[in-house]
Amino acid sequence: MSGKYMKTNRTFTSLRKYAWFFTVLVALGGLWEPKLGLMVILIMAGLMGTSFFKGRYWCGNVCPHGSLFDVVMLPLSQNRKIPSFLKSKAFILAFFAFFMVNFGRRIMGAIQAWGSYDFLDQLGFVFVVTYLMVMVVGSLVAVLGNPRIWCQFCPMGTMQKAVYSISKKVADIHKKSDTLVTISDENKCKHCDKCEKVCPMQLAPQKNWNSQGQFEDINCIKCETCVVNCPMKILSMEQPKEEEQAG
Repeated sequence: MSGKYMKTNRTFTSLRKYAWFFTVLVALGGLWEPKLGLMVILIMAGLMGTSFFKGRYWCGNVCPHGSLFDVVMLPLSQNRKIPSFLKSKAFILAFFAFFMVNFGRRIMGAIQAWGSYDFLDQLGFVFVVTYLMVMVVGSLVAVLGNPRIWCQFCPMGTMQKAVYSISKKVADIHKKSDTLVTISDENKCKHCDKCEKVCPMQLAPQKNWNSQGQFEDINCIKCETCVVNCPMKILSMEQPKEEEQAG
């Protein structure tokens, strides 16, 4: 296990502790009752809706797979450094294209059964297989590498970032609904780097404060793990602040 990164509690609500049961229900239960997969449509609607207002908040606070990785897989994980190429834009876009082409192909296959008795079963099974694949692959790389490796290139995470970027360009709604990791006084920071060491996404807030003392990285999943673990208790989640105008 890497000496730089630390294992610590990442689940501060009941939802985050137990949401992983949904993943198991759909991925395994769906093999016997495919219609369970249709519930994933609600998950997709929820994550897309919240991303418009709060970026990747869903990933750190609601996502059933994220719960699985943080609750079940973290204790088993090697917790290694996440390879840089998995975070690269080229890899993320290539994987997104690959995933969506295959997902779209399966959806079109299910649609051909429209009007038949088993249409809903076939459509639900597409989501079941997808959930099972994410659970198996995500769990494998979680144990061998890092719990949140899948989250670096997760297609749903990529879509959330795209929606969030668009919302920031076309509306100011996020300024009232979004929250960012915020440092109250940079002079009190001891540069222990613990915020980076415990970050599920291996981000480094302490090195990237903006002029308002806020961390604006689009990959932040707003899980508050850094806030809870800051030894100086100078971090919090606050609404985006307006840039100060030069006088």
